[in-house]
Amino acid sequence: MTDPIERDPRWAAVLRRDASRDGSFVYAVTTTGVFCRPSCPARRPKPTNVRLFSTPAEARTAGFRACKRCRPEARGEAADDPQRAVILAACAAIDASESAPSVGELAAAAGVSESTLHRAFKAALGLTPRAFVAARREQRLRGDLADAPSVTAALYDAGFASSAGFYARAKAILGMRPATYRAGGEAETIRFAVGPCSLGAVLVAGTAAGICAIDLGDDPQRLVEHLERRFDRAELIGADATFEAWVARVVALVDGASDDARDLPLDVRGTAFQRRVWTALAAIPAGTTTTYAALAEALGQPKAARAVARACAANPVALAIPCHRVVRRDGGLAGYRWGVERKRALLEREQARDAAPRDPEPEAPGVP
Repeated sequence: MTDPIERDPRWAAVLRRDASRDGSFVYAVTTTGVFCRPSCPARRPKPTNVRLFSTPAEARTAGFRACKRCRPEARGEAADDPQRAVILAACAAIDASESAPSVGELAAAAGVSESTLHRAFKAALGLTPRAFVAARREQRLRGDLADAPSVTAALYDAGFASSAGFYARAKAILGMRPATYRAGGEAETIRFAVGPCSLGAVLVAGTAAGICAIDLGDDPQRLVEHLERRFDRAELIGADATFEAWVARVVALVDGASDDARDLPLDVRGTAFQRRVWTALAAIPAGTTTTYAALAEALGQPKAARAVARACAANPVALAIPCHRVVRRDGGLAGYRWGVERKRALLEREQARDAAPRDPEPEAPGVP
């Protein structure tokens, strides 16, 4: 049976990411609590999870929050920003293609030269067009695996040219075997524990490979529910003695008894650019801060400050990857996933502890 939302002409505009409809309505996704403009480049949600609103104000009144990626409350952005228009056109071409399009094909779809396309992507996203195509292909695969008739069908639908190339990188892309991921984490064992800390409640979860989630919040039950939604078919079990040692290390980080997270094993997944940002975050010394702009400069992407901020926001493991050490250019603390007050408390503790004599710190490892 066709969902009523699919008969609404606005849904067709969402499916084709029609930038000309930006400002005429927004759509909200019930599973994420976020509302977006029609042209948002995020993966399209299932129609059963969508609500349509005439204005952002209506969406906010209904309890949804604005998407940080497409900024649906910003006015005239697409018309005033040719770079954004180029990227949106390229994204539409990527989504419409059955295989991974070449840079030349994307440039033609956007009506610009390859060099212009390359500059637009590097400046706005910190990625080359080719790297972005690969990231979108992986994103499409993760979204389609659960409903595809087979892993093979999903990988070809996502634009992978061969199964051999995909399986060679499957662990890095999905963090587990494709069949396990397709089953929603079924047969994947995730240990977890929730306990009190000085900043509220802390949840620590991990696979056999390492810690995959560290969440801070006020309600322990909501933290557990979030983990259950993320791996709805995984086997979630209580912590054993080995895992309790990881938990104790995390609590020490939260409570200010330690700032050494460098040898905690991590099992985190992200795009190539996110992993670069996370590795750079791990190298920021405790007691110091940097800015999104400075971090982008250090990564060789001086115009990618916004992309750096988005990568920080996507960090799944609080403190183990210390995104709280990045602030705005004016020193403001906005933009912390676990709350600005927690960010302020963490920085104040680190800065106070940094005044005491310290042993030499080990070299920071890369993020897997």
